[in-house]
Amino acid sequence: MSENKNDQDLTVLSTRRLLTRRRKVAAGIGDVERVLAGSLVQQTRRCGKRDCRCADGAPHGPYSYFSPRRHGRGRLKYVPAALADVVGRYLHRQGEVDTALAEISAINAELLARGELS
Repeated sequence: MSENKNDQDLTVLSTRRLLTRRRKVAAGIGDVERVLAGSLVQQTRRCGKRDCRCADGAPHGPYSYFSPRRHGRGRLKYVPAALADVVGRYLHRQGEVDTALAEISAINAELLARGELS
């Protein structure tokens, strides 16, 4: 989100410029209802039937699964093929939101260091 090289060092920006930048980044976050934290993984499966082609050959799939971002291990949730692109977009939005929040946090930390956090 940085506009030029000098904007990367928040300490050189005026408080007014920091506040303007914080507002701009916050406004750019957009629709937070379309956010999903985790990852999309592809897996193949064996069905377990002795007569199936997967018993000796290629497994079924690949199938998409959503792995939620949590502390520790989470359970994979099956994602129908028709929703895989939508899930991918939601996951991408999470990355954008994380980046914006990290920048807002850095601006707020600089304002705090100046005693001007509001």
